[in-house]
Amino acid sequence: MEIEEHILIRSFRGKTPKVHPKAFISEFAYVIGDVEIGENSSIWPGTVVRGDGDKITIGKNTNVQDNSVIHSGTIGDGVTIGHNVTWHGTRVGDNCLIGNGATVNSRVEVGDLCIVASGAVVLPNEKVTSGSFMAGVPATVQTKVTERHKKMIKGNALGLVKQAQFYKEEGLE
Repeated sequence: MEIEEHILIRSFRGKTPKVHPKAFISEFAYVIGDVEIGENSSIWPGTVVRGDGDKITIGKNTNVQDNSVIHSGTIGDGVTIGHNVTWHGTRVGDNCLIGNGATVNSRVEVGDLCIVASGAVVLPNEKVTSGSFMAGVPATVQTKVTERHKKMIKGNALGLVKQAQFYKEEGLE
């Protein structure tokens, strides 16, 4: 049985996604409209990146994991967007981790080197200071990101860069 390719990268109202040749887009992701995806970044199965309103920019070495929805904003370099994240924010800085199942609402700005914990809900218009660790419903700053956290964030992002390269080598895009 031959398997047909399912890569869903679509133009919308004259805007076509721009994907760096070294980026990995799963054949089961959906990317549409005014979207730019940087070098060594990865978009995993079930993810929707929907640039049908505002432009979406995803930096380099950033990963958006399975079943997440990105509907707006600028996502920096070295960012991990965990599984099942809903992102409506304006900006997430470099080297951040948005944990599994987090919801980041409209007009939220997250500074560099931040963590938004799994399951957290960041309310609209929140401005998260660089180096913050947020958790809860609604999310509040719990503490500052430590050196251990910084190593974990960077290690996780680089691990997904390597994993995406393996997928590309296998022709799984």
